[in-house]
Amino acid sequence: MADSPRLPGDTYDAGMEVRRQVLGNEHVERSTTNSNEFTDEFQEMITRYAWGTIWTRDGLPRTTRSAITLTAMIAGGYWEELEMHVHAALRNGMAPEEIKEVFLQCAIYCSVPAANVAFKIGKKVLEEYAAAEGQ
Repeated sequence: MADSPRLPGDTYDAGMEVRRQVLGNEHVERSTTNSNEFTDEFQEMITRYAWGTIWTRDGLPRTTRSAITLTAMIAGGYWEELEMHVHAALRNGMAPEEIKEVFLQCAIYCSVPAANVAFKIGKKVLEEYAAAEGQ
């Protein structure tokens, strides 16, 4: 990803740090390595504003931010993003039981079909997580 000029105190660096903590280095490296002239500005924008301005705020713990994000992904039907954010929720300290509760809540407020897809994705991610943890 091409570097653009940054001012002191720019939210980009803080955003990149949080983005790596929440999504993992592998995901962030893949996103930035695959970036090109067409997508560079988008990558910079989400790093600066989503990760550097919102995810760095003290007002909510990361587990709450993850719960909100999972809900938004389910409500919007953003299934690839949901899978990524289930991984992130676990990395942020959400327990599988808490993720299940978010999905159950979404069944009522987003739709049962959306929650059905979410549970399939969540089951897959939780199985991968358990295998990686040796459980």
